[in-house]
Amino acid sequence: MFLWASHTITIEKAIGYDYKIQASQLMKKAMDFLRTYRLGEQGVFVGDSVLDPNETMLIGTAYGCSTDEGYLDAKASTLNPNFAAVIIDLLFQAGVEQGDTIALAYTGSMPGANIATLAACEIMDVEPVIISSVGASWYGATDTNFTWLDIENKLYNEKIFSHKSLMASIGGKSDVGRGLTRECQEALQSAISRNDLNLIYEKDWRNSIKKRVTSYGNITPISHYKTFINIGGGITNVGVGDYNPKNGVLFPEDLMTFQNESVLKTFSKEKIPVINIRNIKQLIKLYGLPYFPTPLPPIGEGVLFMKPTYNRMVNVFALLLTVLATAGLGIYSHKQIHNRMETYEPESIL
Repeated sequence: MFLWASHTITIEKAIGYDYKIQASQLMKKAMDFLRTYRLGEQGVFVGDSVLDPNETMLIGTAYGCSTDEGYLDAKASTLNPNFAAVIIDLLFQAGVEQGDTIALAYTGSMPGANIATLAACEIMDVEPVIISSVGASWYGATDTNFTWLDIENKLYNEKIFSHKSLMASIGGKSDVGRGLTRECQEALQSAISRNDLNLIYEKDWRNSIKKRVTSYGNITPISHYKTFINIGGGITNVGVGDYNPKNGVLFPEDLMTFQNESVLKTFSKEKIPVINIRNIKQLIKLYGLPYFPTPLPPIGEGVLFMKPTYNRMVNVFALLLTVLATAGLGIYSHKQIHNRMETYEPESIL
């Protein structure tokens, strides 16, 4: 019976299938453009093939002006075009629909996740209001001559994406790059200037939180945002404390015990769901995507796009037959035992 039912499995498109395919395709287009741009006229890959075996040209180094430590596997895993489908799925879970406005905060640490989010917003026709931190942890956009803001601006000018950051901070410790050399701090400030963005610079990072929230509110009242997306570990976005919010979509009731002063907490207090994208290994596992895939998988592969389903009628019928067969066997066995008991004549001991 089980074998019969198992053969009735059908493969169906997952929720948001068309959006997911289109967002993944757009992310690939963005990555292809950036790769071609960075390869230059010679078109020869001169990067580190160990760090960047897929030759994306979007894996940085673990030295220089990095703001913190980071994991290569996590950074590389987000540089899979199918990661854009993860963002689509999260937006669906948060109840975001076409035409909605969302608040978005990211750093230079995970260019792949940033590109995936911009692609998802573009395909869903969602309006992101974006505030960035230009600094990046190991293996992110650590090249001060080609920071995340430069990447974002290139994609905007190429009309691949319709949105870019409104303002940016240096990022890193205290959101002002504390601990970096003066040269690194100046280089990151220079990146903000050359991309024509207003600099957020507050000696007390808590004031940076207030400035960000005020800036979001100046564009659209906070209560009108459909969700707040945080990508990475920016201090102003998730705060400082022993308790780190979980991955994925978090509703206000999920953050009752989360007390870190942060942009994320501010939105949650306004009863707005937030999307936290930080622990990439956990998120990748949840969605069945490969970790640090080499080569990059085809677009549309995996349970994010297609899900196995069982024919309910067949399953109900199979269950009913199983119950009836079991009941019938029980009744038959009971009658057999009863008949044997009636005809059984124990030998006399006399």
